[in-house]
Amino acid sequence: MREDHSRSMSVSPSVSEARLASVLGTAVDGIVVMDDAARIILFNKACETLFGYSAEEVRGKNVKMLMPADYAHEHDGYLSHYLETGEKRIIGIGREVRGRHSDGTEFPIELSVGEAATPEGRQFIGIMRDLRPRKAVERRLAEAQAQLVNMTRISALDEMGAAIAHELNQPLTAIMLYLQAARRKASAGGAPDEKLVEIVDKGVREAERASQIIQRMRGFVEKRDPERRPVSMASLIRECLELVVLGDAHSGVKIFAEIPDDLPEISADPVQIQQVLVNLARNALEAVRECKHKVVRVRAFTEGPDMIVSVSDSGGGVPPEVVPNLFRAFSGVKRRGLGLGLTISRSIAQNHGGDLSVEPLGEDGGAVFVLRLPLDARAEETPAPAVSLTKGPSE
Repeated sequence: MREDHSRSMSVSPSVSEARLASVLGTAVDGIVVMDDAARIILFNKACETLFGYSAEEVRGKNVKMLMPADYAHEHDGYLSHYLETGEKRIIGIGREVRGRHSDGTEFPIELSVGEAATPEGRQFIGIMRDLRPRKAVERRLAEAQAQLVNMTRISALDEMGAAIAHELNQPLTAIMLYLQAARRKASAGGAPDEKLVEIVDKGVREAERASQIIQRMRGFVEKRDPERRPVSMASLIRECLELVVLGDAHSGVKIFAEIPDDLPEISADPVQIQQVLVNLARNALEAVRECKHKVVRVRAFTEGPDMIVSVSDSGGGVPPEVVPNLFRAFSGVKRRGLGLGLTISRSIAQNHGGDLSVEPLGEDGGAVFVLRLPLDARAEETPAPAVSLTKGPSE
């Protein structure tokens, strides 16, 4: 009975080899075995995928071929030092290193090395895990955390902007009243001072203009539910252009606006459409900031059942590889901005029954963004994203 039991428990060499081959072939991590001369003995399927070599190509060759030059230069010395002294530097200790693909590219891997005494002599087993997916997740997590901080800051700025607009409106109202009183005083009597009256009138007009700008900005940053009503696109586009060119940050840029006065009205939420237009205009101005030839064109016209607004620039255009992900959240390629502006702009357009698209290269060499809105806007009134586009330049 004892002999029978021993025979039943024994495994033939062919079965053991088959099991080993199955384990190595299905292992997710790369497994490489080398002898004490650093020659590769075994190279599993995962290693073939990881490094781009077949097992036949690497078998019998020095493991240095899988390492970047700086690692390869030191490897034989480390191995000789361990064999002579027994001092471990990586054996039995997992750590992050770099691997070298057959095409020459380097990539991060997690490497753990074990040692085994075999009838053929001392062998070393390296287990390698590709860290690129984890690094990508970590990078996106870090970006998302930074974007969350920015979103929090932007939300605070929205609240601050509304408060500042409210506070500035009061002294502006007082200034207008004082100027009107000064005008009445200058006009009183037999011989009014015409020059003084003219100057005071100019001051009143500028104060009124400043008040209107503040009211627009206040409406722009206030959080409220979408509200659709008939909107004059010609007036709305001109107001947006006035907002984006405030100050001298965009001096030297030639802005050509082709906006017919007889554009039909559309049913839309004016603040949301203003957000889209301001975002597109600011993107265009940002794109030409470093250009020698600085041109931004805004065109509005009807095409069939749609209102079309195109915003083009003379910048460098949109790289073809960026276009497929351009309207995806957090996909911005610029350091400034959140990567949300175009995503939300398209969502607003689609919630109005239209769309937002891009032509990578226009007549001036830059990108052309095309906003399409239905003239007969009876689209579903889906709530638009509750994220402001008013802060940060292009995404």
